[in-house]
Amino acid sequence: MNKKIHIFAHIVWGTITMAIFSVATMLLWNALLPEIFGVASVNFWQALGLLVLCRMLFGGFGRAWKFAGGSHHWNHVHEKWHRMSDEERREFIKKRHLRHGYRHDFPDREEFEKKD
Repeated sequence: MNKKIHIFAHIVWGTITMAIFSVATMLLWNALLPEIFGVASVNFWQALGLLVLCRMLFGGFGRAWKFAGGSHHWNHVHEKWHRMSDEERREFIKKRHLRHGYRHDFPDREEFEKKD
């Protein structure tokens, strides 16, 4: 039951947020663009359509909204990396290179620093 309430709250919050952004877009458009460029005014639904179009063309809302929603998956990887020793990091990088098809070997950090 708690999960259903949580999902419903997200839907309501998303709807309210989109309505606020649509009204802000409509007001800014109607206050500025008709006078500056001589274009027509827009209504609420046209402003919402502009926001969706901008999202599709430029992809602007994704990351900020994802992190605001509490999904901090990147943080777990970051913490894990900082807990690794230098040897574990080297081994991790080598395994990752092999998994992605890199067949060349990089010199270890100590070997690279000795050459300088």
